[in-house]
Amino acid sequence: MAVSNPFTHERHGSACLSVENVCFSWPSGLQVLKNCTFRIPKPGLWMLVGSNGSGKSTLFRLIQGMLRPQAGCINCALKPSLMFQNPDHQLLLPTCRSDLLLSLPRDLTHSEKQIRIKEVLGQVHLEDFESRPIHTLSGGQKQRLALAGALASQSNLLLLDEPTALLDPRSQKGVLRIVQKLARQSENPITALWITHRLEELHYCDGAARMEKGQVGSWVSGELLIQRLNRLAGRRV
Repeated sequence: MAVSNPFTHERHGSACLSVENVCFSWPSGLQVLKNCTFRIPKPGLWMLVGSNGSGKSTLFRLIQGMLRPQAGCINCALKPSLMFQNPDHQLLLPTCRSDLLLSLPRDLTHSEKQIRIKEVLGQVHLEDFESRPIHTLSGGQKQRLALAGALASQSNLLLLDEPTALLDPRSQKGVLRIVQKLARQSENPITALWITHRLEELHYCDGAARMEKGQVGSWVSGELLIQRLNRLAGRRV
């Protein structure tokens, strides 16, 4: 008996993000994305796994609007924010508060900005870090501050490009659990699209897909994708 796929029930019009037949090549002629098609049907933590050169980072830059598709279309009902492997590439000012001020909407009053800064720092477990110099933070704390900046900007689609690649195991789990909690909260859950090479991270996601040769496969559970990738690698599950 056929088993229904729990990740395909959403209609096209209700998808948080829809990528349809997107193609992109660099000026050298190298084709990175070829008829790339997928949808994120609802808020949650969604993960992509793929080898270097599979097109994952280019896809993120297309969704963010840094690049434009040469064919196909991207429909996004959310406000995206791109987070890099190295948070030092996006933390610009000397203190946590001053850096977060850059991300806040300009129409907020002074008191509203203060409330929002405390709120987003609390969401990433950096309470009382408002005046801390950024250079004193650990790698995990910097990545959480970068996440707070995305939240401060009112982004509700986080594009996380291997955000734990430079972190120690404890900090990796800390960032993962925060994003998972934000994606599953009962009020205003975010949508997170997370690139990873660490198969153990797939245990935290709501759906996972393999990206290969510029195309994204079907969404499955993280556990099922781990099994499939282990079989492909010739390892016992």
